[in-house]
Amino acid sequence: MGNEIHFSPIPDGRKLLESPTLDGQGLKALLEAGLTWLRNNQQTVNALNVFPVPDGDTGTNMVLTLQAAYNEIATSGEHNIGKIAHAIAQGALLGARGNSGVILSQIWRGFARALDNFEVMDAPLLVKALAEARNTAYKGVVRPVEGTILTVIKDIAQAAESFEGKDLHVEMLEALVEAADRSVQKTPDLLPILKQAGVVDAGGKGLFFILEGMLRFVKGLSLDTPLTTVVQPLSAMKMDETMEEIEPGQDYEVVVDFRPTAPLDLEKFYSDLAEMGTSIQVGEGDGMYRMHIHVPTENRYRPIDYVMGLGTITKVSIENLLAQIEERKQEQGSGTRLNLAKIEPGQIAVVTVSPGAGLSRIFASLGVAAIVEGGQTMNPSTEEILRAFENLPTDKVIILPNNKNIILAAKNAASMTVKKVAVIPSKSVPQGLSALLRYDPDGEFDTVVSEMEAALHDVETGEITTATRSVEINGVKVSQGEVIALLNGNLICSSPNIMDACLTLLEKANAQDRERITIFYGQNISKAEVNKIADKIREIYPRHEIEIHEGGQPHYQLILSIE
Repeated sequence: MGNEIHFSPIPDGRKLLESPTLDGQGLKALLEAGLTWLRNNQQTVNALNVFPVPDGDTGTNMVLTLQAAYNEIATSGEHNIGKIAHAIAQGALLGARGNSGVILSQIWRGFARALDNFEVMDAPLLVKALAEARNTAYKGVVRPVEGTILTVIKDIAQAAESFEGKDLHVEMLEALVEAADRSVQKTPDLLPILKQAGVVDAGGKGLFFILEGMLRFVKGLSLDTPLTTVVQPLSAMKMDETMEEIEPGQDYEVVVDFRPTAPLDLEKFYSDLAEMGTSIQVGEGDGMYRMHIHVPTENRYRPIDYVMGLGTITKVSIENLLAQIEERKQEQGSGTRLNLAKIEPGQIAVVTVSPGAGLSRIFASLGVAAIVEGGQTMNPSTEEILRAFENLPTDKVIILPNNKNIILAAKNAASMTVKKVAVIPSKSVPQGLSALLRYDPDGEFDTVVSEMEAALHDVETGEITTATRSVEINGVKVSQGEVIALLNGNLICSSPNIMDACLTLLEKANAQDRERITIFYGQNISKAEVNKIADKIREIYPRHEIEIHEGGQPHYQLILSIE
């Protein structure tokens, strides 16, 4: 946030590919353009979520990963393309977030490897670089799945082969963008769950936008306004997330709720807002729209005046962004201090990822040595995970990611240290807590790792949240705004209220055959409502041990551990 660098595309993009070769500054300009276009289409990528849950963060993860890559070269005047490419790859590797970000970093890693010791890149070298990018990306995933970003980079590399022996020119970039587009459109045919959900692969679409941004730049086309504007459900808007991307000069956050008097021309609406500021989000629900934007001080009233001309304003919020950041820092500093385990040299330290303050306190009570904030919609970077354990006074470390989209970043971090690090592939908070119950700081490392991995199978994970869109998956029909339940990550029911969803979840999890049900409640549900749900569960399962804990997690009203 503090080190984010503001930039604007250099104006001579149309001349960039007039030469048969590209140097480091040319690659820098293309990366800048790809990042700009990806950022402006970020919400389009985020919306390509298979399940209707509030964790559509692929676009955000790819933007933050690519931003970290660009930050490595933002002030560099280096012309050697090999050196620039390696700096990009290093930045992407450390800044990688989520599975899509990690794979994107591997693409850059392979690309850079092919450019070793080269001053400039011509078409044959680009062909080799894309082939190496493809190979490295596939090797970076234990079980590659087709119909994902991997397929898209493979098809891009294959399309490049037809230009072997030709000059590096705009037509080559056009062909690569067309290949990426075709590949993305085919992803539902390769991955049936995408076809069920009616979406294309989000990571592949993000890669397409990066290349398309480069192409638009060299053609002299605008990178300011996305081609399509995504209106999110109000429940899916992520205001906190925009705090990670505050650009210099954007001093105020403005949020306006309004009801338009006529059908809203979304393309014009978004385009007009783009002239006022950044971090634009638009949400809709029951005929009401919510507009979110970051603007400089002199523009702080412009969005309000503009929206007033479109309809009836029902609510306005103007916040000083710098004051918000400072307030957040003070809250974090004055919060309950966690009593993390003091690890001695030679002992095994556990680092865990936690999505809420209450859950962090529970993890701390079970002996973890470091906690990384993160979870759904806020995947930590490789660097953040690495930083959490690198200075611990031991060379034996176990990482609990507690989210399927953080496992790859954790493995990346483990590969970047001389310490002995094991990643337990916990996909949920209940799995992480179950693994910790078998943690022995003084045990033999491999034995402890094996025991903790085995504990992942001792628990079923239930999650209750609100559907962000209407969809039918695996026979479950969901309407936007309904309460939905997931069991071990799979959508199992949609209900009109949290109580019904919770009881159906427990029934489908065969809770009657278990002994303990632990409820972790989130930020957006009251303790009184949780107590009512717990009382009903006790009535149905009188022999079970029922526990309630404040989890503090966002987006998910309840997380259930069924043991």
